Amino acid sequence: MIHSTFTRRNCKFICWSKSIIFCYSKFKYSKQRETLMARNSILNKLSNAGPLFLLYYLCISEVDTNLEKVFEIFTLNFQIILIYFWVIKRPDIMANGHIFLAGLINDVVMGFPLGLSSLSYLIIIFVGTYVRNKSVNTTIASDWFTFLMAMIFSNLLFFSLLNNFSDISFSFTKIGYNMFFTLFMFPILWLLFNIYQVTFMTNRDA
Repeated sequence: MIHSTFTRRNCKFICWSKSIIFCYSKFKYSKQRETLMARNSILNKLSNAGPLFLLYYLCISEVDTNLEKVFEIFTLNFQIILIYFWVIKRPDIMANGHIFLAGLINDVVMGFPLGLSSLSYLIIIFVGTYVRNKSVNTTIASDWFTFLMAMIFSNLLFFSLLNNFSDISFSFTKIGYNMFFTLFMFPILWLLFNIYQVTFMTNRDA
């Protein structure tokens, strides 16, 4: 009888111990999962903000001018490729306000009349938004062609205003080189941006 009572108490103790261990393990797993999810959320937000950080960096660093100093004729407008791609593919990560602000920063850094780059970027946004709304699924070839149209309209506006509202001189030969290399680099950068999007970025609904 005593042995039986002791056995029952021992069983209750073991059950209690198992319950406590199970609850602790569940609590610990839940905390680890929350920490991991929070960490992943931060990484996802940083990854999604990558293109925007790159845009601001390009506007501050004078990449076009530095490339021209090194390679003479090799210049490209990296910013409009970046803007056009993400306006078509993921407009939620590059808001128009940020693009406009980046244009103002570019004008200050490059010494252009304030707002000139912003207006030319708005042309890129307009064409990109129109293409996104009218197309079910775009390809690299279709994006390349529509980007050419956007670049032509953007440059026409930019250099017309620059010619009329500033004393800054520019060479049509250099403009031609810039447009050629920008168009040439578009499919290469399109592929790189697409790889980045697939590999590192979360869906807009995630």
